[in-house]
Amino acid sequence: MTLRFTSRQLPLATLLGALNVLAFAPFGAWPIQLLTLALLIWRLLKIDSVKQGMLLGWAFGFGWSVCGVYWLYISMHVYGGMPAWITALAVGLLALFVGLHAATAAGLTIWLRRRWSASPAMTALAIFPSLWALSEWVRGWIFTGFPWLVSGYAHTASPLAGYAPIIGVYGLGMIAALIGGCLALLLNKNEQGKLAGIAAIVILLIGVGLHKIDWTKPTGQPISVRLLQGNIAQEMKFDPAKIDQTLGLYKDLISAAPADLIATPETAIPLLQTQLPPEYLPAIAQFARQSGSYIAVGIPITDGPNLYANSVLGFSPNTAENSDASADRPHIYRYDKHHLVPFGEFIPYGFHWFVDLMNIPLGDFTRGAPVQPPFAVKDQWVLPNICYEDLFGEEIAAQLAASASAGHPAATILLNMSNIAWFGDSIALPQHLQISQMRSIETGRPMLRATNTGTTAVIDPHGNVTAHLAPLSRGALAASIQGFTGNTPYILLGNRLLLMLATVLLAITRLSGRQRKTKKE
Repeated sequence: MTLRFTSRQLPLATLLGALNVLAFAPFGAWPIQLLTLALLIWRLLKIDSVKQGMLLGWAFGFGWSVCGVYWLYISMHVYGGMPAWITALAVGLLALFVGLHAATAAGLTIWLRRRWSASPAMTALAIFPSLWALSEWVRGWIFTGFPWLVSGYAHTASPLAGYAPIIGVYGLGMIAALIGGCLALLLNKNEQGKLAGIAAIVILLIGVGLHKIDWTKPTGQPISVRLLQGNIAQEMKFDPAKIDQTLGLYKDLISAAPADLIATPETAIPLLQTQLPPEYLPAIAQFARQSGSYIAVGIPITDGPNLYANSVLGFSPNTAENSDASADRPHIYRYDKHHLVPFGEFIPYGFHWFVDLMNIPLGDFTRGAPVQPPFAVKDQWVLPNICYEDLFGEEIAAQLAASASAGHPAATILLNMSNIAWFGDSIALPQHLQISQMRSIETGRPMLRATNTGTTAVIDPHGNVTAHLAPLSRGALAASIQGFTGNTPYILLGNRLLLMLATVLLAITRLSGRQRKTKKE
């Protein structure tokens, strides 16, 4: 049955998208996502216009994005100094762009349903889930990618989490859409709908069983860690009058107590190494030697004129005496951020005018290598990622998979060093923590988080937060962490399994449509 399309349906679709935000941290109401997707799919099954389907998907994606990442307004206006109206326009345009991915999935669903003469069941259970996952996958790399709040992140604590080590976060989005399709068919209240409802329950139960599989195993001895949270307000972080206070704070936090690993947040040292007092980094190196500690410090590094990197320097107990910490000495570890934030860390072509409207220091960094060695900490290997980088699970998985071929030891512990003080006391903090949880589940490795304002935490290989500091507080999180080794299917295959499944489902639907046409003729 085809239903009449009315303008009232667009605000309703926008509301459904906005409600979808409740499925993610800090709310954690993941069933809401399944229900909102079910209602979207149910509506798409009732209309024949590709244009109308795209508009519904666009409204859904816009509501989801604008309510989920509203905190970008805080970074650009409150801390970046951009005029309020331009900031609101920029956030709205971004939400419209992100909504295009949902619009494409919805519109193509109707187009393929008509072109292939697909049944409602094949549309709900094959076409839409495949296109939904593919649209989110594209969102993860087009224009360098912005996969924040893609569907799968809602399921770090749901039964679907068991699928993450196999198929990754985009695969979870496909499975969530598949369950949504089952629920949409259930609304038809017929025998097919009942079977679809049973299938949804089976999918959830399989996820519970998969979550009990240990894809990786402990290796080496546990290490003690101290994760520092300076809680430096963003307006103070790069204030020349407050720089000495910040340097003194982190020097004191680092040297307050020894640990096998001490980690600061991203750019905890807000000056280039050439601008620091000459004794500052050597003092950290000396503490590492005297205490037997390994110290990971977030700091911007310059390698020459107009060459800047967002980096981690690692000091070990064998760091050379009188080291000037120039980042090229053999006993100083260095990691450079590879996946940079558009507008914040690199300026896209033609957008200098936009960045000039904001007061953001160090706005154009150079990229680190895609594969970099981990930091040796006793018999563990710690692989850093800086802030936004843990949003790209396929890149972390690729680093782990490529370690052997590159001659690097495989990392046993992941370390995220972040500064998201740019987003104030908003839901960006728990959302980013949830992203790190997904990386742990996908790779079967613990994740340590050292952040400026939150959330500093320890996450186990199953994605459980085992210890954390309160956001917007100052302190050091002390814990013991066990490294893990081995490969999950996602490390070995990345997103290739998802792409293969989506292709197979679409091919099956195409063949099914041909058979239906043949029977009718």
